[in-house]
Amino acid sequence: MNVDDKAVGALLGYEFGDKGLLREALTHASAVAGTDRPTYQRLEFLGDRVLGLVIAEMLHEAFPDADEGELSRRLTQLVRRETCAKVAREIGIGRHILLGEAEKRTGAERNRGILANVCESVIGAIFLDGGYDAAKAFIAANWHELMLEPDRPLRDPKTMLQEWTHKAGHGIPVYRTIGRDGPDHAPVFVMEVSADGVVPQRGKGNSKRAAEQAAAQAVLEDAGVWPVDGNGDE
Repeated sequence: MNVDDKAVGALLGYEFGDKGLLREALTHASAVAGTDRPTYQRLEFLGDRVLGLVIAEMLHEAFPDADEGELSRRLTQLVRRETCAKVAREIGIGRHILLGEAEKRTGAERNRGILANVCESVIGAIFLDGGYDAAKAFIAANWHELMLEPDRPLRDPKTMLQEWTHKAGHGIPVYRTIGRDGPDHAPVFVMEVSADGVVPQRGKGNSKRAAEQAAAQAVLEDAGVWPVDGNGDE
């Protein structure tokens, strides 16, 4: 399996010096099963952190009058997996992901989770290959318009999820901690929410509550009942 580095470079707007990094960023575990060849997972980890830092810097510069709450809300929306998957789809990177044969047959290159992961791994690879400025240029090119979208007063996702699951007969949502990364002064929590008859979803945040809100919103989006308008109506 080969990567068309020129075609991918054109999509990304960045030419890799280290072609091996690009290949690693596009390699799903299924493509190298049974080998010790690297996959995108480590680069995804790095890219997630680089994305958060760059977006935080962009928001700080773009909204000088915004308080911490507004900046945090905007940050959460811009770094969540749905947004990363949207960017990956718009770039058209899916067809270049290296997958195993079974995953190809099931159309895994269109899977939201895989697209989000690859988006973050590409950011990590650009950061290692070209440095912070190169990663920031890529992120700014693909997130700038998203960043400037109106910040609507959103209804609380956890409350809305509990109301929706009750009405739909799915019981009470259950949240559990999946992981915690980062230093004590800037932790990143990963929470998962599940309910009867609902596909579990995960969310990240700088607190457990923020991560729970992100996970709850992911369930609502998957169910097609999010977003809501500024009045909190579906």
